[in-house]
Amino acid sequence: MNSSLFDLSHATAPPPDIAEALSATAARRGAFGSPLIYAPSLASTNDIASRLADAGAAEGTTVVADAQTAGRGRLGRTWFSPEGAGLYVSVVVRPYDAGGWKPRSVSADTPPLPAVLTLVAGVALAEAIREATGLAAEIKWPNDLMCGRRKLAGILAEASGQGPRLDYVVLGLGINVRAVSFPPEMAARATSIEGELGRHVDRGLVLAGALAHLATARARLRRGEIGAMLARWRELSPTAVGSPVEWRRAEGLCRGTTAGLDTDGALLVDAAGVVERVVAGEIIWR
Repeated sequence: MNSSLFDLSHATAPPPDIAEALSATAARRGAFGSPLIYAPSLASTNDIASRLADAGAAEGTTVVADAQTAGRGRLGRTWFSPEGAGLYVSVVVRPYDAGGWKPRSVSADTPPLPAVLTLVAGVALAEAIREATGLAAEIKWPNDLMCGRRKLAGILAEASGQGPRLDYVVLGLGINVRAVSFPPEMAARATSIEGELGRHVDRGLVLAGALAHLATARARLRRGEIGAMLARWRELSPTAVGSPVEWRRAEGLCRGTTAGLDTDGALLVDAAGVVERVVAGEIIWR
């Protein structure tokens, strides 16, 4: 890997709070966060991680920034990433490395890596925030972490490959850490860890904890423990059952009530007594 091929002129050693937390969790993190590339500001951590992966970066290579000038979320939305507000993290995951993605027993019910990574990353990040700060973060399908009805963090898994072959997935995490003034259009639906707790939070502990829990999740994927991880996802997602939602199909707007999670990560929705699977697109939560 030749990182000099990319615009990493602003990359520096991680700040002390991050460096100390990474050092303290080295045994738990394994390959995740090793190496870690840190910059005060980047256009997009996902873009840098993708370029590094294209150049051969190993699984666990991590890019971290305090700010993004072109951060993005699901469905092409802009991710609010101002300086000093949060952590913006992207991690390379390789599907077919030695002892990699494929569980010992693969069946037709095994979900694809990008889909399952979004779900298990939600669990890992929720567990990390709970462990590092005490805040009871919850998961909302497919890729949001919530506190009540306001968004705390988001997850974006972007896959790359040719044809049926999957070369890698870049797993992006955007975490609102500091209490900041959100733009008016976001103020009612976004929050931060410090804003909820009313006190200072060690962002290094949140980052290191997230990488450590991702390493644990990756090890469990190797052992084929998808069912147990999806069970934990359900426990951390109170809106996955009994919440009114709307979504669009080719024939128009549909309405129903959430009815859980399928074995492949699809959201189950009860629409007038018929349980349907929602696998992509926009869900409107009511």
